[in-house]
Amino acid sequence: MPEAYIIDAVRTPRGVGKVGKGALAHMHPQHLAATVLSAIAQRNALDTKDVDDVIWSTSTQKGKQGGDLGRMAALDAGYDVTSSGMTLDRFCGGGITSVNLAAAQVMSGMADLVVAGGTEMMSYTASSMQEEMQAGLMPLGMGSGNERLQQVHPQSHQGVCGDAIATIEGFTREELDVLALRSQRNAARAIEEGRFDKSLVAVTDADGNVVLEREEFPRPQTTAEGLAELQPSFEKIARTPLDANGTTFAGLINQKYPDLEIRHFHHAGNSSGVVDGAAAVLLAGKDYAQAHGLKPRARIVATANQGDDPTLMLNAPVPAAKKVLAKAGLTRDDIDLWEINEAFAVVAAKFIRDLDLPEDKVNVNGGAIALGHPIGATGSILIGTALDELERIGGRYALVTMCAAGGMAPAVVIERVDDFVD
Repeated sequence: MPEAYIIDAVRTPRGVGKVGKGALAHMHPQHLAATVLSAIAQRNALDTKDVDDVIWSTSTQKGKQGGDLGRMAALDAGYDVTSSGMTLDRFCGGGITSVNLAAAQVMSGMADLVVAGGTEMMSYTASSMQEEMQAGLMPLGMGSGNERLQQVHPQSHQGVCGDAIATIEGFTREELDVLALRSQRNAARAIEEGRFDKSLVAVTDADGNVVLEREEFPRPQTTAEGLAELQPSFEKIARTPLDANGTTFAGLINQKYPDLEIRHFHHAGNSSGVVDGAAAVLLAGKDYAQAHGLKPRARIVATANQGDDPTLMLNAPVPAAKKVLAKAGLTRDDIDLWEINEAFAVVAAKFIRDLDLPEDKVNVNGGAIALGHPIGATGSILIGTALDELERIGGRYALVTMCAAGGMAPAVVIERVDDFVD
């Protein structure tokens, strides 16, 4: 089977995802995606007529983020019209899935050159979701026609699910805050040492003025005392009636776990940040890359997808990691770096505990708690971050995974390489 090689990876800085506060919040999602698509083409001197497909991830595909953002952004970036594009949705996991699907196309021999990635403007989607809730529209899994699904597989609010898992698994608020503080400190060190510089591309406006060139979300001044003072974010949400029947997010979980009394541990300081961002990863086959002078930085070793309980929603990363390790023929000890998305602190804490991982190999440059989680883009960002760090430390293997709504987790193992595999 042909190998799929990662040639390059780029991303924007992450801007605060709030209208009127974030540096990117006034921009169009298409422009943000076009920024990274243009950068990866220019950095690698691509003839975009040769790009077989642009496989893009965007979770909330409506309004400004609707209409096949992958195709429209590629055109906006100046790609040749013969270069096709698509957009997918695996909720939070789409940024990994876009890369995995691109790799599969190359490994099957059906494509030679593919750009994968994702975009999410949470400043736009968060305000849109708030408007829907105010209009009485139901959240994930609760819309018209989904009543039967909610009876079989009740699906709650992600933050309430995080609190439910922390309660079930016996984590304390203090343990989760320790992880959050470590995320901030690791991110601050990475920024200070320039560990992200290789992949970062500045976002400019239509006139070429720089809009954002550095991470906007991190709070390096965070302290343990400050985290301890923050009030839980999801207690009120858990008990707010969602319909005329008095259905609540907590009640949805109790339909399946009737004896569970959810304790609330997660807050703004130990949950992922709401941000805007985009990322792109360039993949190619050996023959095309050699013929066009493209040097590989990594190869895709194995990919996997895993489902788990949709009611608790966030527990699939551990089985996904085990599955992709088995497919790769590797063990836990072979992995030099682990990237697990910090959707909520309990996700990373459970991942580290259940797999018995050394903390100094997990999210070593911080995670979404410190840097933010632009839903559809995050997976592609994490792959690029892992690759940059493998190169910095001279490591060999990295494993990237993340939870996704609906109780899913995609995963990928990459291997740093300096040349093509025979």
